[in-house]
Amino acid sequence: MNKILLVEDNETLGYVLREYLALKGFELVWVKDGASGLSYFERYPVDLCLLDVMMPEKDGFSLAADIRKKSPKAPLIFLTARALKVDILKGFGLGADDYIVKPVDEEELVARIQAVLRRTQGAEEEAPLFRVGAYTFDFTNQKLNYQGEERLLTERETGLLRLLCKYKGRLLPRQEVLKTLWNQNDYFTRRSMDVFISRLRKYLSADPNIEIQNVYGSGFILTDGLEEDG
Repeated sequence: MNKILLVEDNETLGYVLREYLALKGFELVWVKDGASGLSYFERYPVDLCLLDVMMPEKDGFSLAADIRKKSPKAPLIFLTARALKVDILKGFGLGADDYIVKPVDEEELVARIQAVLRRTQGAEEEAPLFRVGAYTFDFTNQKLNYQGEERLLTERETGLLRLLCKYKGRLLPRQEVLKTLWNQNDYFTRRSMDVFISRLRKYLSADPNIEIQNVYGSGFILTDGLEEDG
């Protein structure tokens, strides 16, 4: 299920979009000002950002610029009443994947969201190599390379490291790991997950810049000093 961050200060529109997108199978998080939107984006992984422009605290253009600094490839759609050409050009200049002028047809919005997700997630699948500090992680072939030395990973180790890499620099929720890799959540699977996290820490220990931080009760954050490189 794709998670969408909606940043919209209009109560009626926010409610309608939350209900409609949920019916279409999306997990939608709705916040009502730009500052809250940035705070959520910095703390939790999302698959796409849907931003209004005219908002309190921080306008949508400023929010988009901050999001792009944190994650240059994050899918981003503007949803706004500002229809002037100069505003549309500014939106695309900030790296937007789409710019939709209100009022919006809900079916059209879903189609555009799906098109952006297909484009961005498809591109991710075509690039199976991740850079983790001084390591190269070949997801497809389940190999971790450090200075010419290769380690063959198990399928579950590979899946866990891939999730950490996808959300590098941000919180990977424990529930996301358990749902994706174990498909259950009980004492034994939680303990098993912790064991796999410990294994990955050991495998990545040759680079002192790499850390898998345990955020108590919430999840894990992989950092390697290269987050701003994207």
